[in-house]
Amino acid sequence: MTLPPGRADRVFITGASSGIGAALAREYAARGASLGLLARRRPLLEDLAASLPHPERHRIYAADVTDREAVAAAAADFIAANGGADTVIASAGISHGTLTERPADLAVFDAVFATNVNATVATFAPFIATMKAQPGPCRLVGIGSVAGIRGMRGAGAYCASKAAVHSYCESLRLELRASNIRVVTIVPGYIDTPMTRNNRFPMPFLMPAERFAALALDVIARGAGYRVLPWQMGAVAKLLRLLPNALFDLAFSRAPTKQRQGEA
Repeated sequence: MTLPPGRADRVFITGASSGIGAALAREYAARGASLGLLARRRPLLEDLAASLPHPERHRIYAADVTDREAVAAAAADFIAANGGADTVIASAGISHGTLTERPADLAVFDAVFATNVNATVATFAPFIATMKAQPGPCRLVGIGSVAGIRGMRGAGAYCASKAAVHSYCESLRLELRASNIRVVTIVPGYIDTPMTRNNRFPMPFLMPAERFAALALDVIARGAGYRVLPWQMGAVAKLLRLLPNALFDLAFSRAPTKQRQGEA
């Protein structure tokens, strides 16, 4: 991304206290960016910011990403402090196994969609007007998942929420195509994070979060519309899209399920 001489890239990241969000923050900071880091857990944000190069450049926001007013306030503060924003990454996400027949899991569906889908919209919304007024290229980045490509047994909430992120970002990409804003959908495969360590099934092509972050930053800088990382999972994703329902059902109807909330 081309920036005016002497100015660091200005990047706002949600879900920044751990996992993919923290890995992206470390990679951007290593490349000289000024960061806005939003997550619920202030101690983790403080530790992360203190560990980054030039900690004085970074601002932390302890807030729940589903609190739209808090996210909007953080966005306004970041824009005011930095004179704008170049890249916004909606990285916050949660994952729980769900079974529709279990009444308790209805609340889990609500929570997953609130965090994974609605909060993505709430994260992007406060930045769009400012970005449109800026002279240089800008990026809005949604973090999807290969789980959003086909529905998986026992993961209805997570799969559906990530499919919604993919479709939402595609719609937004069309809406903003004539502007200086590029909408990028990053679709991670299995990335080694605290979230995936709870999975009870094999995870092919498992990638360290640091490696994922380095690849993701290059994709974001190019303004690619949609990219699966790692590339091997991209090939698998294409096959899954093409697989007839009868074969897909036969192959996956007895697959292990994701861990439900509260399960050991």
